[in-house]
Formats: sequence, structure tokens, C-alpha cells
Amino acid sequence: MIKVQTGQIIEYYSNTCRVVATDGIFKCRIQGRMDLVVGDFVKIKPTQDSGDCDAMITERLDRNTALYKSKDRKTKAIAANITHLGILVTVNPKTSLEFIDKWIVIALKSGIQPFIIFNKIDMLENGAYIVLKDLYTDLEVSSFAISAKYQTNLNELISYLANQTSIFVGNSGSGKSTLTSALTGTEILSRELSNNQGVHTTSVSTLYQVANNMKVIDSPGVRDIGIEHLNHAEILAGFKEINDFASKCVFPKCGHQEDDGCAVMQALKHSHIKESRYNNFINLNAAVRS
Repeated sequence: MIKVQTGQIIEYYSNTCRVVATDGIFKCRIQGRMDLVVGDFVKIKPTQDSGDCDAMITERLDRNTALYKSKDRKTKAIAANITHLGILVTVNPKTSLEFIDKWIVIALKSGIQPFIIFNKIDMLENGAYIVLKDLYTDLEVSSFAISAKYQTNLNELISYLANQTSIFVGNSGSGKSTLTSALTGTEILSRELSNNQGVHTTSVSTLYQVANNMKVIDSPGVRDIGIEHLNHAEILAGFKEINDFASKCVFPKCGHQEDDGCAVMQALKHSHIKESRYNNFINLNAAVRS
């Protein structure tokens, strides 16, 4: 092992990390107090006095992107250097349109490319998701129709995620763990407890690197993400079509509801903005205001 090298955190514990670097994978202690999460790039150096650890993390490099969760208006990073965020959409359990739009807002605010995965297509009638697919395609959000369980149509998704670092979000039962297992070749159990309190996995976040330089971050922390740390302008930026019309409103601080001269309301009236998108925009704004 060279004296100092750069690596990426693939697992993070309370005071140690596993880091993949040029010379292999190392268990590392952390020098001082650093805000570290899975996906962070760090500098490490060998150490002789850290117990069962091979190296010491001495520095965290700048993050390109990060996902944050918020509580009581305070934010905490849960994963870093993500390029793509896949939103799993299923009929059973039913994924709400507000769930989709919330995650599009979060991804775009974080500088991450959102995309949609229609999972469990084996349970759908042909074309059952086409209207929804067309809605988000018009908004320049890519989508894929797959069955993670039967590994149907995965090749196009794998090609899309080549050389990227992705993370998946979805409701309990949407197939997130099944999809991650299929893409990484590693059996990942659902972190949700069954009704009979069956076996469940640890809450450790993990980064998997597989063929075609595809990286997948599996993190239980994404279940708890809210939008309380966002402001109204950041939410508006996540609704591209509404944002475009908002710039044409007569008043710069238009509430985009019943205001005179509101271009957004006019666009809604003439179906240039979908009602579901407008309603979700209002609901997410209200959540930030509360």
C-alpha cells in the first residue's frame, strides 16, 4: 500500500468505514471528526496502531452531489456523489403521484438526475402505465418498464446506468431490494419487518460496484427523507412546466393559486399543466410552509 491514496467509502459505521482504493479494500478509522457517508471520496494513509483497522481516513474530498434527510429543520447527509436516482413505481402497492413528484424535486435540488422505473410489469395489463410514462417523458424524465423479480427488460436499464452511481427509492414492497439484488448479483433482503417479525438486515448503507462500472448505493436512510429543508423556489424548480409559466406571472411573488394575472392558473385552465402536477406542487409547498 502506498503512503497516501484516494478511495471511496463503500460502507460506513459509527467510527469506522470500508474504503475501496487502488490497492484493495481497507477497513479504516476516521481521523478527528468528519461528516462522512457512503459514496464519499476520501484520502487514506496506512496506520500501525489502529487495532483491527488497516488505514486512517485523513481527509474527505469535495462532494459532487449529496442526498440529505431533514428533521426539525436540520439536515444530515445520507449518501454522496450520486448521479442518478431511480423512483420505483408500482400498482401494488400503489405509488402515489405525489411520491414521484416529491422525489423528482429532491433529486433535481441535489443535482441528481431522476428517472422512473415501472416495476412489476408482469402484474400489469399491456400499456397500463403508458399515460403516466408519457407525462414524465414530456418533462424529460426517462423511464423503464421492468420486472425485477423475473429480471425482465433489465438490459436497457443496465446500459443506462453504466458508469453512473445510482440509488433507488420506493414504497415498502415496491421491489427496491429485489432490483438492487438483480443488478449487483448480491442477495439483499428487504429491511422491512414482516408481520411475524421475521429476519431483517442491518441498517448499514452499502455501495456496490459491478460490471460496466455501474455503482449502486443501497441505503435505508432514504426512507426518512422529507422536504422541510427546501424552500419554495427549490420546489418550484422541480416542476419544470410550472416554473416556465410562473416566470410569466404579473406579480413576482404570485402564489400561483387564485391570484390575478397568474400565468400558471391560466396554463392549468387550458391543460398546459396537468392537474396532478399542479396539485402536488401546491401540496409540497404547503408542507414546507407548515
